[in-house]
Amino acid sequence: MESANQTASVTEFILLGLSAHPRLEKTFFVLILLMYLVTLLGNGVLILVTILDSCLHKPMYFFLRNLSFLDICYTASSVPPHP
Repeated sequence: MESANQTASVTEFILLGLSAHPRLEKTFFVLILLMYLVTLLGNGVLILVTILDSCLHKPMYFFLRNLSFLDICYTASSVPPHP
C-alpha cells in the first residue's frame, strides 16, 4: 500500500480581532502595548541595575536577574490558543 504525501496549500487566512467593535480594538491595542512596554522596561532596568551595581553581585540578585530575563522571554512570546 502506497501512502501519498497529502499537503494542502493555504491561500488565505482570517485574522480575528480583539473585539467585534472597531473602536475598542484601538483602545485594547494601546492598553496591551503599554502593558508590554512597561513589562519590558521594568525588567530591563532590573537586569541592568543588577549587572552594573557591584553590591548586587550576590546569588539572590543573580536569580532575580534570571527571573526578569525569563519574564521578558515569556511576555515576548505569543502562543495562539488551541481550537
